[in-house]
Amino acid sequence: MIGGGLGGLVAAIRCAEQGVPVVLHEARRQLGGRARSAEPPYIANQGPHGLYTDGVTWRFLLDRRITVPVTRPPMGGTRFHHEGKIRRTPPVPLLRAYRRMRRGAPADADFRSWASRRWGDKAAALLCGAGGIFTYHHDPGELSAAFVAERFVRVFAVPPTVRYVRSGWATLVGALERHARALGVRIETASRMDRLPDPPVIVATELQAAARLLDDPGVSWTSGSCAIFDVGLRRRRGDPWVVCDIDEVAWIERFSRTDRTLAAPGHELLQAVIGIRPGETLDTTLRRLHTTLDAAFPRWRARLVWTRQARMEAMTGALDYPGTTWRDRPGIDRGQGVFLATDMSAAPGLLSEVSVASALTAADLAVAAYAP
Repeated sequence: MIGGGLGGLVAAIRCAEQGVPVVLHEARRQLGGRARSAEPPYIANQGPHGLYTDGVTWRFLLDRRITVPVTRPPMGGTRFHHEGKIRRTPPVPLLRAYRRMRRGAPADADFRSWASRRWGDKAAALLCGAGGIFTYHHDPGELSAAFVAERFVRVFAVPPTVRYVRSGWATLVGALERHARALGVRIETASRMDRLPDPPVIVATELQAAARLLDDPGVSWTSGSCAIFDVGLRRRRGDPWVVCDIDEVAWIERFSRTDRTLAAPGHELLQAVIGIRPGETLDTTLRRLHTTLDAAFPRWRARLVWTRQARMEAMTGALDYPGTTWRDRPGIDRGQGVFLATDMSAAPGLLSEVSVASALTAADLAVAAYAP
């Protein structure tokens, strides 16, 4: 097993449950991959992370009684940034279109054209602006209608199905590690693999790293391009919980609203995400994001105590363009006892769920190929 993120840990557990000896190699000294969390006092994940109770990761944990403490989203505190103003309710055309949103949109049409035909150009533009949170892309409208519509239904479900792991996703990683070790999985950290070990082997790394290990440039897929901006602020009454910026295709979430352990006492942790436009620098993208912060969090600069920023390229999961579905992504079975488990593999799911779904399939295939 190569890779100690969610996919690697899930695959290791699944293999070990079937009596197969497992050695997991992780290049870093710390397990987790992109599920790692920053050190206190501001425990920020590498991008917004959530578990969905209708998804494969949640079922995997429940089936094994792997318990992690979670929090639910609050019922209020959502704001919308549109036409330069902060609003308490979404624009009416957006709300009407969302209420009629269903899964089953065509995969061969782009989302903007499909939504325009159903609800008009204005509603389509609003929907595209709100889709940044689950695409990490500057223009969700150019993606497959099936890809975007399915995620709209799940992410904005009422009542919400999302749950946040208390004290960051390092809590989830720790629970998976303990379960894996209890099953006899041997975990070796600071163990970088420059070539594939004897098969069967599961490669559960980022897709680009997998392509290098497999020496196969055809192992590739399109992902998002976005800026992540984490902010620690002194607490102020009246701050919103979530700001959906429809104008800039951005999203700001005050994670300490539901989990006070994520920030220092008397402080707040915000995480903002915005799609990077083609040819745009990180500084330019962040200036657009600061405009949203100025509108939604008055005098935030005067309260600022900590920041962290990053450009995320090919690190936010798979994007399916018109004419493609998850089945067209790099296959899990690479032949000769080598299997792929990444967040851009040929498996269904929302965001990190793809890595878990592909890990479960890869594990079953690897067990079937195992001959002691």
